[in-house]
Amino acid sequence: MTEPRRTRPNLRRGIIVLPSAFTLGNMFFGVWAMVAAARGDLAWAGWFIIIAGVLDMLDGRIARFTRTGSEFGEQLDSLVDAVSFGVAPALIMYHQFYADAQWSWLLSYIYTSAVILRLARFNVEQTGGARRHFLGLPSTTAGMTLAAFYPFSQTSFFQTYLGTLPWAQIMGAGMLLLGVLMLSHIPYAKFPRVSFSTPQGIFNSVIVIGGTILAVTVPHYYFFPATVWYILYGLGKSVFFGLQERVPDEDPLMDEDPDDPMRDRPMDYDELAPHRFRRTGTHSDASEDSP
Repeated sequence: MTEPRRTRPNLRRGIIVLPSAFTLGNMFFGVWAMVAAARGDLAWAGWFIIIAGVLDMLDGRIARFTRTGSEFGEQLDSLVDAVSFGVAPALIMYHQFYADAQWSWLLSYIYTSAVILRLARFNVEQTGGARRHFLGLPSTTAGMTLAAFYPFSQTSFFQTYLGTLPWAQIMGAGMLLLGVLMLSHIPYAKFPRVSFSTPQGIFNSVIVIGGTILAVTVPHYYFFPATVWYILYGLGKSVFFGLQERVPDEDPLMDEDPDDPMRDRPMDYDELAPHRFRRTGTHSDASEDSP
C-alpha cells in the first residue's frame, strides 16, 4: 500500500497561513509608523499606516476567496487593527500637535479606547456573514484619516488656502468625532467590488479604478480628502434619512452583496457527518441540485 501524497495538505496549510501573513504585515507597518513618528518622520509614519490599511483590506478578501476564514483570524485581525489604526495614528497626532501640552495626550487615549471598543463590538455583532455595510465607522478609515493628514498638510494647496486654520484644535475635535462615529450605529458602506456583470457593478468598478489611479498618481492630495468625504457622506446620508424618517425595508447590515463571487458557491458538509446522519436516496440528491 503506497503512502498517500501530501502535496494537497501542505498546499492547504499554506493557503490558511496566507491571510495571517497579510495581517502580520499590517502590524509590521503599524509598528514601523510608531517608530517613524517617534523619530520625527511624520510623513513616512502616515504612509506606513496607509500601507497597513491596504494590507488590512487584502487579508479579509484573501480569506474569503480561499475560504480560510477562522475565529483565530478574526481575533488576530482585531488585535493588529488596534495597533495599526488605534495606537499608531494616536501617537502620530500626539507627536504632531500635542507633545508639548501637559494633558492633550488624553485625546490619544480617548481615540485609542474608541478603536478598541469598536473592534470588540464588531467581533461580537458583525462577523460571520456577507454584509455591504459596517455598523459604525471602520477603525481602518479612522486611522488612515489621521495618518493621511500630515502628507496632505505638506501640499501647496493646503499651505496656500488652509494653513492658517487652527489645526491642533480642529484635529483634536476630529479625533473625538471619529471616536463617536466608530461607536455609533451609522451604517458605512464597504469597499465596492470590481464587477462588470451589472450596471451597479460597472459603476462601482469605475469608482474603484478611478480612485486607484488617483491614489497612485497624487497620493498626497487623495487620501485625506477621500477619507473625509467617506466619513461625511455616511454621516450626512444617515442624518438625511433620519430627518426624512425613512426606514429601509431590510437591515442594510445583513444584505448580501449580489456581486460577491462567494455568494452562490455550493457548500456540502454531508461527507463530514457520521454515517447514520448522512442524507441518502435520490430525493435528497435532487433537492441539493435544484436551484
